[in-house]
Formats: sequence, structure tokens, C-alpha cells
Amino acid sequence: MTTSAAASPPGIVQLRSGVSYWAASFGVMLRFEFGRARESAALTVIVQTFMGAGMALTYGFFYPHVTPTVALYVTTGTPTLALIPLGFVMVPGVIGEQKIEGTFDYIWSLPVPRSAQAASTFLLYTLLALPGTLLALLVATWRYGVHLEISPLVVPAVLLCAVTAVTVGFAMALAIANPLTTNLVTNAVIFVVLLFSPIVYPISHLPGWLSETHRILPFYNMAVAMRAGLTRGLVTHAATSFLVLAAWAVAACLSTAWVIGRRR
Repeated sequence: MTTSAAASPPGIVQLRSGVSYWAASFGVMLRFEFGRARESAALTVIVQTFMGAGMALTYGFFYPHVTPTVALYVTTGTPTLALIPLGFVMVPGVIGEQKIEGTFDYIWSLPVPRSAQAASTFLLYTLLALPGTLLALLVATWRYGVHLEISPLVVPAVLLCAVTAVTVGFAMALAIANPLTTNLVTNAVIFVVLLFSPIVYPISHLPGWLSETHRILPFYNMAVAMRAGLTRGLVTHAATSFLVLAAWAVAACLSTAWVIGRRR
């Protein structure tokens, strides 16, 4: 009898595969990720709230007179303004920091499915995105005194927008090998969002070519999906925006799967 045979009871074969093993690995990695983010979670929510609410308040200064329509656009654009920095900037920043520190390779070397590790990161930052998004919306609603007509559509809208932002940011951080290049890309994203994205104003204000470009980018469609759940009659073709966001999220997940599948 060999040592390995004596170590395991007869008839029991330990396999690192299957749904049960993946679920157990996902739970372990989720606890691991929450433990790593515990110290910075409160600060993340605070920064996200200040960025979302702060940008919403700042946009109000651009108008000599804030009409009810302008106030509604700015207020309902606030959740998107809060989600974009976390998903498209903070998530790639965390991954880039891990690469520089050398902890990125350690995490991917753990004996768990890489898809479970990626899924735990998606869930963690999606959950972290929700409190700051809600607080930023409350601040903007209080500041402009608007009345929101919230519908059940707001739940899938918020979740889809958060998942899209997190998955695209995560996929971008994995696909770009150099953390410095990732940092440049995320800064460019913020530049485009703050100056050229129709989040707090109608897309009709943009030139034709730019408005058509934004119809296939996630930023404008995130704002449309949010407005569809927070107002009635302000946006049209919300289903198209939901489909565009779903396509971005699926593409980001497939890109992540491709990168982690090639990684040795």
C-alpha cells in the first residue's frame, strides 16, 4: 500500500473541479478580497460619494439659471458620475498597484479557479459601488430639490451599470500589461467623461458624430439606464441602452476569461 493510498479513505477521490469546488473557492476568495478591502472600504465609499455629488454640484454652477429640467438631468446623472470613477479608475488602479507590489502574481497563483477569483472581485466592487452611488444621489436630490419617480426598473439599472463599470475596468487592467499605461488610459477616460459625455445634459447638445459615438460607449447608456429607473418620460429607447450595457459587460467578461486563460 502506498502512502497516498493510505492517506485517503477507500472510494474517496479528491478532485479540484466541479460546481461545488468552484463555489467553495468563490467563497474563500470573496472573504479574502473583503479582508483586503476592509480597511479602505469606508474611504472608497466616501471618495465615491464626494466625486459623484461634488461633480453634480459643480455642474450646477455652469448654468446661470438651473431650470427644473436641468436640475433633473444633473441629479439623475449623479449615480453614473459616482459609478464611473470607481469602476473605470479605482478598480484598474487597485490591479495596477497589485502588479507593482508583486501581489498580483501571488493572488493568481492561489490554488483556486481564476474565474472564481475574478468573480469575487466583480462582486466585491459592485457591492462597494452601491452605497456611494446612493449617497451621491441623495445629496444631489437634496441640493436641487427635484422629485424622482422611482420605478422597479431602478434595481436592474443600478446593478447592470455597476457590473458594467467594474467588469470593463477589471478587463482593461488585465488586458494592459503595463500599470503606467493603464493609469494613462484611466485618466483619459475621466477626461472624456467630464468634458464630452452627455451624462448631465441631453445627447442632442453634441455634434452628430460625437453623439453617435456615445451611443455605443457605456457612459451615456449608463446615464440613460439610470434615468429610466429614476424618472418617467424623460428618456426614450431605454431598452437599447440596457442592451448596449449588457454587451459591454459580456465583452469585458469574455476578455477577462481570455486573459486569465492565457496566463501561466
